[in-house]
Amino acid sequence: MMTPSTFSVPAVHRYFEDYPPGHVYEFGSVVMTEEEILDFARKYDPQSFHTDPEKAVHSRFGGLIASGWHTIGVTMRLLVEHYLSHTAAMASPGMDEVRWMVPVRPGDTLRARVTTVEAKPSRTKIDRGMVIAKIEAVNQRDEVVMSMIGMCIMARRPGEQSETK
Repeated sequence: MMTPSTFSVPAVHRYFEDYPPGHVYEFGSVVMTEEEILDFARKYDPQSFHTDPEKAVHSRFGGLIASGWHTIGVTMRLLVEHYLSHTAAMASPGMDEVRWMVPVRPGDTLRARVTTVEAKPSRTKIDRGMVIAKIEAVNQRDEVVMSMIGMCIMARRPGEQSETK
């Protein structure tokens, strides 16, 4: 496993240029509690293996598990707090290849691992670029429980924009 990278500038000062391809970042620590799993699922994903611990025991999962959408929400929180620029992030056109590989259970501790896959300047708007990243949620056993490919439009650092970059 590659040693995680660190950013050379804090999130409030990061721009497109601060996301070099190939760098891997790990951060966060969120404990998934039974109460939060139940609350989220009852509101947004009311399948019995997410909302009813007794019925969940008899499901194919053998117990209560978090909704995959809950796992994505927790991971998004970690991305906003640690990875995304607080200055230059402009929007995301979407996520690709969302996968839930391992069930997340009450008591699991999740962290995020983000690998910058590509950072390409816009061909039509020189003030921005697209950062593409592989985003993974990893549990306390180092199992990847969720992965997706994220895209984020980022502003370029003022003064570093040119038509040829």
